[in-house]
Amino acid sequence: MRVGVCAGMLLTKRIGRVPRRVRCTIGVRPQTRIKPLTDSQWFHRGRRYLRRMTLEERLTRRGSLARLGALLAAAAGGGITAERASGDGPAAVSTGLVSCVLTPELTEGPYYIAGEKVRRNITDGHPGTPLALRLSVVDASTCKPVKGAAVDIWHADAAGVYSGFGAGTASRTFMRGIQPTNAQGLASFISVYPGWYTGRAVHIHVKVHVGGNVVHTGQLFFSDAITDTVYKRPPYSSRPNRDTRNAQDSIFVNGGKRSMLALKQSESGWIGSITMGVHRS
Repeated sequence: MRVGVCAGMLLTKRIGRVPRRVRCTIGVRPQTRIKPLTDSQWFHRGRRYLRRMTLEERLTRRGSLARLGALLAAAAGGGITAERASGDGPAAVSTGLVSCVLTPELTEGPYYIAGEKVRRNITDGHPGTPLALRLSVVDASTCKPVKGAAVDIWHADAAGVYSGFGAGTASRTFMRGIQPTNAQGLASFISVYPGWYTGRAVHIHVKVHVGGNVVHTGQLFFSDAITDTVYKRPPYSSRPNRDTRNAQDSIFVNGGKRSMLALKQSESGWIGSITMGVHRS
């Protein structure tokens, strides 16, 4: 009887639990047989396969982490435009992939006076180290600038006095004012470095109004080290021994770290900047 070979055809024949490949012939009996693997060989092949898979997984994971790292770096360097890398919306903010976050709400305090003047220079001629404030407002859900928001600030003068209260009752306007934000979400003020008063760290109060509604009430804080430097000179030096630093301030410890002004020295004094993330309604 002539036997023809099934040229190039491979069949998988399962013997017991171990699959084995054989070259078939026409008929019942295979003509050529590949030597089956022993249990030990199957075991070692399996280990090599798993090692390759683990390596590929690691490489894939490293690639993913590298891409995520690049995304985070872009967000950190992109300021308020970081949402372009991660998408808009609250989810992007909650994952931390965008640089702006909701600014913490802090108490209004007892010295607020509503309806102050819309003006940039709020000093009313009071002495002190010049302080230029650059306060930006962005939507915390998108990181986009909020144009036309009313930024309302008030703080103590160099002597630690609020206008309209105590020793400052003769005036209701010094160190108080309102400025609208421009197309970049920026409101600018000219003031002086605040003085200290008993029980509080150095700070500035702020409210943000959008469409007639208050969307943020907070306080802005200063580096203790920079305050120490400023207070070595008059008129602050006449009132030494301030009694409360940031770490001892009951308001600062409840969110103040996220409300720190970024301070930069200028020719005449200091420039304080911060970006406040708010919900528009």
